[in-house]
Amino acid sequence: MRTLVVAAVLLSACGAPAEPIVPGPTTARPSVTTLVETGPPAQPVAVAAPVLTSVDESALDPSVAPCDDFYAYACGGWMKATPIPDDESDWMRSFDLIAERNELLLRKILEEDGSPSTQGKEPYAKALGDFYASCMDEKKIDDSGDRALKEALAKLDGNDSASIGAILAQLHDGGTSAFFNFTSTQDFKDATQVIGLAEQGGLGLPERDYYLKTDAKSKALRDKYQEHVERMFVLAGDKPEAAKEMALGIMKTETRLARASMTKVDLRNPQKIYHRIELDGLKKLAPAFPWDAYLKERGFPGITAINVAEPDFFKAVDASLQGLTGVAGHSEWRVYLRWHLIKSSARTLSSRFVDEDFRFRSILNGAAKILPRWKRCVRATDSAMGEALGRPFVKLTLGTEGKERVRAMIAEIESAMKTNLEHLAFMDDPTRARALEKLRMIANKIGFPDTWRNYDALTVDRGSYFENARRASAFEERRLLAKVGKPLDRTEWGMTPPMVNAYYDASLNEMVFPAGILQAPFYANQATNGVNYGAIGMVMGHELTHGFDDEGRQFDGHGNLTDWWTRTASDEFKKRAACVTSQFDGYVVVDDVHVNGKLTLGENIADLGGIKLAFRAFKDTLADAKAESAPAAKFTPEQQFFLGFAQGWCGNIRKEEARLRAATDAHAPPRYRVIGPLSNTPEFAEAFSCKASSPMVRPANKRCDVW
Repeated sequence: MRTLVVAAVLLSACGAPAEPIVPGPTTARPSVTTLVETGPPAQPVAVAAPVLTSVDESALDPSVAPCDDFYAYACGGWMKATPIPDDESDWMRSFDLIAERNELLLRKILEEDGSPSTQGKEPYAKALGDFYASCMDEKKIDDSGDRALKEALAKLDGNDSASIGAILAQLHDGGTSAFFNFTSTQDFKDATQVIGLAEQGGLGLPERDYYLKTDAKSKALRDKYQEHVERMFVLAGDKPEAAKEMALGIMKTETRLARASMTKVDLRNPQKIYHRIELDGLKKLAPAFPWDAYLKERGFPGITAINVAEPDFFKAVDASLQGLTGVAGHSEWRVYLRWHLIKSSARTLSSRFVDEDFRFRSILNGAAKILPRWKRCVRATDSAMGEALGRPFVKLTLGTEGKERVRAMIAEIESAMKTNLEHLAFMDDPTRARALEKLRMIANKIGFPDTWRNYDALTVDRGSYFENARRASAFEERRLLAKVGKPLDRTEWGMTPPMVNAYYDASLNEMVFPAGILQAPFYANQATNGVNYGAIGMVMGHELTHGFDDEGRQFDGHGNLTDWWTRTASDEFKKRAACVTSQFDGYVVVDDVHVNGKLTLGENIADLGGIKLAFRAFKDTLADAKAESAPAAKFTPEQQFFLGFAQGWCGNIRKEEARLRAATDAHAPPRYRVIGPLSNTPEFAEAFSCKASSPMVRPANKRCDVW
C-alpha cells in the first residue's frame, strides 16, 4: 500500500500501470510515533485523520521567500521537524500520513480476521487471517530451519539441462524472476485483445547500469552485491569456497543479461517494446530454450500470440543458454536459478536470510533498521490478496459524499482540459479533433472495483509462510495468463483500494483513484477548495495529462498504439517536450547525480499539465463567494491552491535512496516536482507577486509550456 508519487501512464510492456503518481511499493507506511516495538504487538488503534481546513502553517518556513524557493517555503518547517524514521529510506508528509493510518487499520482488520469470532464477516477473512498469521509466526519460521527452501533447491539439483523449461516455469509461477518475465498484456495495436508478453528480466541489482558503469562507486557496489550473493549461498548450505565461485558466476551471467537489456529511457517508448512476432518468432529468436515445455508447465500450452518486448535480449538469453559452463560442481544455469530462488524467497525465510537481505538493501536505500514484522506482514498480505483485504478497508474509510465530490472534481478537471485543447495554439484542427475524441472516451474508476476479485482457488493455511507466498504468486500468475485470448475485462483494477496512489492506463484509456489516496490531507470535505484542488485536483490533472504526455499521446481513445497526430502538431509537441527535458536535466539530485530529463519526461509533463488544469478548474469555483472560508483568510484562494499542491510533496530522503531513484525512477525528486512546474506557471508568480528576476520564475525564453 505504500506509495510516493502519483501514477504515470500505463506503458510498461506487461500491461499494468507503469508509473503510479508516486514510485516504490504501494503499501501504507507507518508514522514516526509507531516505529518502535518493544514486545508483542498490541492491538492497534486506527489513527484519526487530522483534517486541516486550509494551509498547514506549521509546515512552512517563513524565513524563506516563496519567490526564491517555494518548496523550502512551503515545506521547510516540516522537513526540519521531521527526521526520516530509521526503518525508512525516505519520508513524505502527505503520503506517509495517509499510509500510516491505512496500515494501522489494515493491521487491525487482519488481527481480527485471525480470530474465529470474526471469521465469516467477509468472504476471505479466514484466508487473510491465516496468511498474515503465517507471516507473523517468526518462531515457527526460524524453527523450520528453512526446510521449504532446501526442498525447493533440491528440485533444481535433481534435474538435467533438458528440463530447464519446466523448472523455470515453476520458478516464474512462484514469483522468482529469472532470465526473463512472461505474462499477459493488451495488444498495443488492438486493445480489445489480450496476448502473451515476453520481456527482459532476471537481474539482481536494480537496473542494467548498475552492472555497466565504470565509476568507483558502481564498482564498489558490485563488489558488495557479489559478497551478498556469496553470503546467501552459505546460508543456503553451500561451502564458503563454492559460494565464492558461484557468486562470481552470478555476476558474469547477470552482466551478460544487463548488456542485452534495454535502458529505462528506451523502455518508456512503446514503439520500441512492441514486436508481436508470436510463439514461432520467439522460437526462432531463442531456439535453445524449450518454449513448448515452458508453456506446458505453466499450464497454458495454447498461447501463441506473443509480444516479444525486447528481441535482442532474448537472443542474448539464448546465447547464454547455449554456452553455459560448470560452476562449483553445478551447471551455470542451475547456479543462476538457485540464486534467484534464494533471493526471491529471502523475506519469507528465517531471520538469517531476512537480516542478510535487509543488510544489502540498506546499502542501496540507506535505511538503518528493518521495518517491524507486523508492517512487513501487512504489506505482504496486501500484495497477496489485495482486493480481499480492500473490501473491509473501503467500508471503514471511503464515504459516499467524498466519492461523489471526487467524481465531480474529475469532471471539472476534464472540462478544463477540453477548454485547453480547444484553444491550444500549437495544435492544428485535425489533431485537435482526435485529442478531444480521446478526452471524451476516458473512463474513471474511483475508490474500489465494482466487481471484487475471486480468491476461491487460492490455498492458504497457517503452516508455511514460504509456501503461502509462493502459492499466492502462482495464483496471480495463472490469473494473468488465463486472460490471454479471453475478452478484455475493463472492470479490472491495477492497484488495490488501500494504495495511496493513482494511475492512468494508456491501453484502457482510464484514470484510477483508489480509496487509499482519497483522504486528508489530499482531500477532505472540510478543506477549502484551494487546498483540495491544489492537492487531489493536481493529482487528477496529472493523471489526465498522462493521456497526452510523450507516451500517452501515442495511444488513441480506444487504447491502440497509433499515430493520430499530423506532422506539424507532432513536431511542435516534441519541441515543447524537449524544453521540459532540458529543464530537468539541469537539476541536481545529490552530489554529481542529475535528474534524467528523458527518463522523467512523462511525469514532468504530467506535473506541469496537472497544475495548469487543476488551477483552471479551481478558478471556476471562485464564482461562489463562499468557496473559501474565513479561517483561510491569511492566504488568498490562489495562494492556498499553490501551497496545497506543494505541501502534498513535502518530504525527506536519504542520499542512497536519492541515488537509487535517480537511476531507476521515472519521477523527479519531490522538490523538483514542485519547483519545476511552478517556475513555468505565470499564475503562481502572480499569486505571490514574484518579480520576473525571481529564482521561481523562469525567463520567458526558457519557459516550458506543453499542455
